[in-house]
Amino acid sequence: MSINCIRGLIEEAAISHSDKVAIKFNEKNITYKDLLTKVNQVAFYLKELDLPKGSRIGIYSNKGIDQVIAILAILSTDYVLIPLTKLLKSEQVEYIINDCDIKCIITDKLKLESIEEINFNGHVISYETAHKDIASFEEIFKYYNKPYSCQVNGHDNAVITYSFGITGKPKGIVISHRNLIDSARVVSSYLNLKEDDILSGTLIFNLDYGLNQIFCSLYKRATLALHRFILAGDFFNHLINDEVTVVALMPINISSMFDEDEYRLPSAELLSKVRVLTSSGGNVTRKMLKDLDKYFPDANFYSMHGLTEAFRSTFLEPSQIWIRPESIGRPIPDVELYVINEEGKECGVREVGELIHRGGYIYKGFWNAPVETSERFKSIEILKDVINIEGQLRDEVVVATGDYVYKDEEGYFYFVSRQDDMIKTRGFRVSPFEVESVVAKNLPAIEQCAIFSVPNDEIEEEIVMVYSSRSELAPKEISFELKKHLASYMLPNKIIYKKSLPLIPSDKSKINKEELKAELLDSLN
Repeated sequence: MSINCIRGLIEEAAISHSDKVAIKFNEKNITYKDLLTKVNQVAFYLKELDLPKGSRIGIYSNKGIDQVIAILAILSTDYVLIPLTKLLKSEQVEYIINDCDIKCIITDKLKLESIEEINFNGHVISYETAHKDIASFEEIFKYYNKPYSCQVNGHDNAVITYSFGITGKPKGIVISHRNLIDSARVVSSYLNLKEDDILSGTLIFNLDYGLNQIFCSLYKRATLALHRFILAGDFFNHLINDEVTVVALMPINISSMFDEDEYRLPSAELLSKVRVLTSSGGNVTRKMLKDLDKYFPDANFYSMHGLTEAFRSTFLEPSQIWIRPESIGRPIPDVELYVINEEGKECGVREVGELIHRGGYIYKGFWNAPVETSERFKSIEILKDVINIEGQLRDEVVVATGDYVYKDEEGYFYFVSRQDDMIKTRGFRVSPFEVESVVAKNLPAIEQCAIFSVPNDEIEEEIVMVYSSRSELAPKEISFELKKHLASYMLPNKIIYKKSLPLIPSDKSKINKEELKAELLDSLN
């Protein structure tokens, strides 16, 4: 067994902390010993499917203990996990299924109907018994009791996560077993996580930030308390009742937490067990910081900056939050960061350039996307004018992030913009092209459409749709149609009608989004 895999953590915890609660969710909980047993049962069943090594297995379900068992079971085989957020519509799931050739999907009763809408010919497994032709965890736990062992190679593919990235279609980023355990090690270290911590599993497990909550909990033999964030009141009850000590959030969560009348919010005393708060996936505003300070006065807050192509680049330590709240921090352990200009030279203090990530936590590349991989994953040669490449060792890979940043006099980094026009909203990245494609396909009355964003302190950026057509359509009619095809976080916040849209003078085939954005911002001021 490789020492660089999550599977090893499960086995070790089942021996050293067999009776400790590993996961809790509402009134249910499971010990480390029982967790290993159930993971083994599901992994044994998966191996009996006799799929080729490296086959992709998707998880498309709501959050729960069974979902975590499914994740860990796949990671206990030589198959590859494809987490599919429940927010995705069936056609988006179908795209991912086809893109990486998913052979099996694990789901729940609520999502079975969505799977049935898809032309999926692979294996389907449900947590609950739902149909005589569909295997279920209930049956697996009842009948699969044979011993299970596995050999996992740390360099093998473990997970492919999908987000709407560089081009209009989602691209899968390939993550190794070594990547997963390295990310658990480094986060556990700089957050100073402890064995007696109770981590909040509030984030969805479709991307590395959310999955890392599971792996950090295993790494420290701590307890993971799952929660589905719907209402702020329920979230605070989760923190209090589960006695949570570590909370990972995105800015949209922080905004939603305090989107209540003050008299409905709990006292700081009731939240005093929380000692660590983290945020990634967007900017944290001063209002958010003030609210966190008020209700979690004794907690250390860490703001972090991650990448699609690597687990994480920077974190801002708690002591600096109010000194330089706009900063994304300094490199995490085992990472070197450089800012270079178009000529490959290192930028001076406060000079904007592209962020280059060197060192640990770099992922393997984009699945079946050599062009996108070559755009981001570069030879160390890109830094030849910045560092001394000793011994002519030039096979090392670094990440050209596409993030434009600058560094201050004390070595703290500040984000400026993205190389592309991706929209970051509610902790997600949204491709304007993806939304525009759905409009073109499903709303034929619309002649032209432009999707862009404007700043919004609560959700970082809000999505704006400006369109032209022979006559104005009811915004509700447009929204109703888009809801059928897009995840909720991809829906436009503003829908604006214009008789015609401005074009870029040098390219009459392209809409001038900058002009539209400027016009809208002027009208709002």
